[in-house]
Amino acid sequence: MEFSLCSLDSALPVEVTLDEDNGRYMIRKSDTSGEYFNSADELIQWVKTNFKPEEFCDPREYHGMVQKLTEYLTNPHF
Repeated sequence: MEFSLCSLDSALPVEVTLDEDNGRYMIRKSDTSGEYFNSADELIQWVKTNFKPEEFCDPREYHGMVQKLTEYLTNPHF
């Protein structure tokens, strides 16, 4: 599962990757730095703690991503 969200503070999008099959759990932030995680749970918790809807061009994209990530926690093999 991959998300690319338009950020208000950069021309580059924020990218969130949750790839259970290959063990990739990572975020590329708007400043091009990154965060890497050992599990989907860690990634999702970081997103909920550190990102806010107001940081993105379309807050609905952020809310949609959080909803899909939350659904993944309840059913990781959908």
